[in-house]
Amino acid sequence: MDRQISQRIAMAATGGVAGLAFFVLGQIHDYQLLPERAALALTGFTLVFFVAVLGMAGPLSLRRALLTALPLALSVGLGLAWVSLRFVSLDQMFGTPTVILSALALTFLPQPFLVAAQQSHWRDYRLLFTEAWTIVIRYAAAWLFVGIVWAVLFLSDALLKTVGIGLLGDLISAPLFSPIITGIALGLGIAVIDEMSDVMSPYLILRLLRLLLPVLLLVVLLFLVVLPVQGLDGLFGSLSAAATLLTIAATGATLVTSAVDQSDDEAARAAPVRLAARAMAVLILAPAVLGAWAIWLRVGQYGWTPERVLAAVIAGFGLGYGLLYALAALRPGNWMARLRQANIVMALVLIAVAAALLTPILNPERIAVQSQLARLDTGRVAVARFDLEAMQGWGRSGRDAVEALRQRATEPGQEALAELFVRKPLAAPASPEDAAALRKEIATLMPVRPATAAALRDRVLADLAAPELADWRQTCLHELPGGGAPGCLMIVGDFWPHAPGDEALVLLLRDGGALDVTGFGWRDGLSERRYVSPLEGRLPEGAEAVALLRRFAETQPEIVPVPLNALRLGDAVLPLLP
Repeated sequence: MDRQISQRIAMAATGGVAGLAFFVLGQIHDYQLLPERAALALTGFTLVFFVAVLGMAGPLSLRRALLTALPLALSVGLGLAWVSLRFVSLDQMFGTPTVILSALALTFLPQPFLVAAQQSHWRDYRLLFTEAWTIVIRYAAAWLFVGIVWAVLFLSDALLKTVGIGLLGDLISAPLFSPIITGIALGLGIAVIDEMSDVMSPYLILRLLRLLLPVLLLVVLLFLVVLPVQGLDGLFGSLSAAATLLTIAATGATLVTSAVDQSDDEAARAAPVRLAARAMAVLILAPAVLGAWAIWLRVGQYGWTPERVLAAVIAGFGLGYGLLYALAALRPGNWMARLRQANIVMALVLIAVAAALLTPILNPERIAVQSQLARLDTGRVAVARFDLEAMQGWGRSGRDAVEALRQRATEPGQEALAELFVRKPLAAPASPEDAAALRKEIATLMPVRPATAAALRDRVLADLAAPELADWRQTCLHELPGGGAPGCLMIVGDFWPHAPGDEALVLLLRDGGALDVTGFGWRDGLSERRYVSPLEGRLPEGAEAVALLRRFAETQPEIVPVPLNALRLGDAVLPLLP
């Protein structure tokens, strides 16, 4: 068989296996076949492994790409499992961008180094530069091909349905079909794009990026000229100004790198572009310093939070690039060669810091908790203004700190702290290990009507994960104004006459008096959730909602039929909903 065809088949098969693996992972998560953190580690390993294999195959043989991707995927998968131990739940972990950004950096940044190490030397800048940009181009073009494949499939299905053939539509809607076809198309696209490396090279994009250098240089110069006149007040109102400054610094570094290219022979030849690149290399330090200063002032005013720690890390990268670029450009001699070496140094620093963020070495939540507790202890923040709720969301460090403060509030002289816990009652955050205990507690707190339907209530609770159980518990713990009934209720009845058995509606009274209604039913033994909205009228709010919940807690609510007619079109039944 022709080598080109065999490579295409191998890459398409690799993509298909990747799609199948992600389908299996979806089943593992949906049916909770593995412990939460084990499933996370497996997902991280699978994602990084196939992304790295498809990214490095081409420059490397498929076999070498598989062997090279394996340790990288193991490292990131285990790192994700390790960092998850900082958090009470995975929902809490993915509530911050730090973990995702670190995992992405560890997935993509090492790939050019791994390829270069096997083709020449891991510090060969020509290879590093080419492979880094080629991976970006290869993936972008391959995903465009995937989009075209799906467009053709949908159009083909629409055409075949006009003559009564619905087989393709049934295949498209099958849960297993979509990820496998997507993977096959992605692998095949990467294989074909790699064959056309002379056509799909990054040089076109690099040439276009160079054209933006003079424009960005003029913008930065204008900003620096006007800044002394306008003053610095507008820069330091929030993190948004710092983010803008650091983004400008990152954009400037990217444009300078595109002009410097992989060697002096390929670097920009036009004198204005070279001059703009050297000037921008010096000026990058200005927005980087201002962005870092804005973050530092914010931290000085309000202390560290996990988001500010991440912003400080990004600012540190900006300062690193700005300083090394400025030193390279200001010294006489071959400044472009020095700048290329600066790129290698900063890429390695990025990989090291991303790895540290997944270990206890650099723990933003712990840093934030220590900072805020220090501010509380020294009186820099008033007890009444201390944000207990935010701290409780900062992983296990935040949870433990809140519990320590709760204990401190019982001591003599801590009346203000005790009052804070009274004004801002907090439910203990739930870990997966707490789920069984939460289900038992909610079963004692949540009324069910009719009272004989407790078994169905337990069935609903069994389908919920710990974070949602904790949310329900907190709602149920808040008694209705005037006492006597909790702020939650489950109503059981035959809401779906066409399906056997009963269904359930759960009513939760949220802060501010809004009523949250969620429906639960079962078809063919599988649970289905419905977020319910009124067919007519509006949901009660405030005092009206409180009165209804209080009444329903003592009497059986009325369940009424809904008079609806529908149009039958073949197998479809189309109701005109009010």
